[in-house]
Amino acid sequence: QVQLVESGGDLVQPGGSLRLSCTASGDIFSIHTMGWYRQAPGKERELVADITGHTSTNYADSVKGRFSISRDNADSAVYLSMNTLKPEDTGVYYCNAKRLEGLPPKMYDYWGRGTQVTVSS
Repeated sequence: QVQLVESGGDLVQPGGSLRLSCTASGDIFSIHTMGWYRQAPGKERELVADITGHTSTNYADSVKGRFSISRDNADSAVYLSMNTLKPEDTGVYYCNAKRLEGLPPKMYDYWGRGTQVTVSS
């Protein structure tokens, strides 16, 4: 079992910056990929960024060059640094962890409950 808790969401002006944090507890050492998804009102949840290990990262095209994902050396937390925020970045941001469990192995997704990011003047 993995538990994820997000924090750091806030109301910011366009062009501003924000840093989101996600802390993981439980069977954290079996997690190899963690990421951030977001969901805007009326839209499907979409991948923002993920990280495997501490070096392999993946970003949505819409956030490349503006957002940066990182993971601490104990793999107990993942962060999303966001700058040059735009109104279209508004949404609930969810922390995600993926791992294979059991025999035969099966992929499991774990989710936090989300943190609200609102970009508006």
